Amino acid sequence: MALSDLNPVERNEEGIAAVLGILKQTLGERFQTGQAVRSQHAHTTTYIPTQAPDGVAFVESTAEVQEIVRACAAHQVPVIAFGVGSSLEGHTNAPGGGISIDTSRMNRILAVNPEDLDCTVEPGVTREDLNRHLRDTGLFFPIDPGANASLGGMAATRASGTNAVRYGTMRENVLSLTAVMADGEAVTTGKRAKKSSAGYDLTRLLIGSEGTLGVITALTLRLQGIPQAISGGVCPFPSLEAACKTVIATIQMGIPVARIELVNALQMRAMKNYSKLDYPEGPCLFVEFHGSDAGVAEQAETFGMIAEENGGGPFLWTSVAEERTKLWKARHDAYWSSLTLRPGAKGLSTDVCVPISRLAECVTETEADIAEMGLIAPIVGHAGDGNFHVLVLMDVDNPQEIALAEKFVARLNMRAIAMEGTCTGEHGIGQGKIGFLRHELGHGVDIMRTIKQALDPLNIMNPGKILPRVGH
Repeated sequence: MALSDLNPVERNEEGIAAVLGILKQTLGERFQTGQAVRSQHAHTTTYIPTQAPDGVAFVESTAEVQEIVRACAAHQVPVIAFGVGSSLEGHTNAPGGGISIDTSRMNRILAVNPEDLDCTVEPGVTREDLNRHLRDTGLFFPIDPGANASLGGMAATRASGTNAVRYGTMRENVLSLTAVMADGEAVTTGKRAKKSSAGYDLTRLLIGSEGTLGVITALTLRLQGIPQAISGGVCPFPSLEAACKTVIATIQMGIPVARIELVNALQMRAMKNYSKLDYPEGPCLFVEFHGSDAGVAEQAETFGMIAEENGGGPFLWTSVAEERTKLWKARHDAYWSSLTLRPGAKGLSTDVCVPISRLAECVTETEADIAEMGLIAPIVGHAGDGNFHVLVLMDVDNPQEIALAEKFVARLNMRAIAMEGTCTGEHGIGQGKIGFLRHELGHGVDIMRTIKQALDPLNIMNPGKILPRVGH
């Protein structure tokens, strides 16, 4: 990816000035234009410069979102949806300025239907908020991307996380949603039925659209029963290849693993020091099983035998909640622990996903690239579905380091695509991955552009994201 791949967005100064005046009058103190709040609403962990919106609207209802979108459409001003800002590929940047719609105050849980295993929430509800609310019902929402992301943002980026191998991604766990489209009209994409063959699947069209087609204002989500028993632990391996072979065998044998996370030696060293873990500094798998007491014990023992056959072990597992919580907190803190490997550096986080049969090959070749280029770049992965992340630590003020990181990311993405994988398993395209979409999808990009033009003819919905420039 190079900065030249970005899809430029022209500023409409006259339109922006008009909309700023309208929103100051209609929203009062809930519309802010200060530099600090605008910078906070433009976030990226890529090397792409932060591009702040011209104003931030703190909305409280679908009707307010409609009012803002209609004003922006009338004056051809960009609209950028914002949840909590935990996305990683420049999704909330405003390359042509415009209005950031902050949905954090739309944080009501509208309905919980325990008998139907579903709930309806506003987009600003975070996954942790929802699970706290559900605790006494015996249910939980399983998607866990690591950050305490907003559910609207998770749907917009088609997020997944550590337990996608068992429970799927946001694609499988959103039954329907409500979104405000580019003309200001609100659409609800379905009912609460567990399946439907009624017309085009608008729900799946909007999930993963990154705010480029509409602003999500409500979601109906699939829930799961809290498992009777949970066990988990860590298993060391002599090599990444051995760990990956264990993952493949575990999946192929049909063991219903809930989480199976790959951590390379460098990442394990950082986690040991940061989270005070007592494990070897080598490749490891963090594993968790959900089910009955007997079931999770049997699954853990079977996994331990598979690991041993591949040279791994000992697999130390526990059903004690406090011990498991410490392990998974260490895994979720991987980003912060990685930063300690090079104090003062910034981390460029990137992800790819390949068929699990190619995971060992892809990860091994990626580690070789890291060594050859002299990078400090730990690896973690949702190994059960072939998705892994690399955090490249670099000095963002050094053009040579930026160029080297750019080269590494390009090689990684093209490697994944060549292995019949994808340039992003869960981060999304945003701005940071635009340069790889054509390589992955070919003419499919033109179909996407046709959809975008049909639903957003003025190109006001999060412009400059997902789609490359015409001709690229």
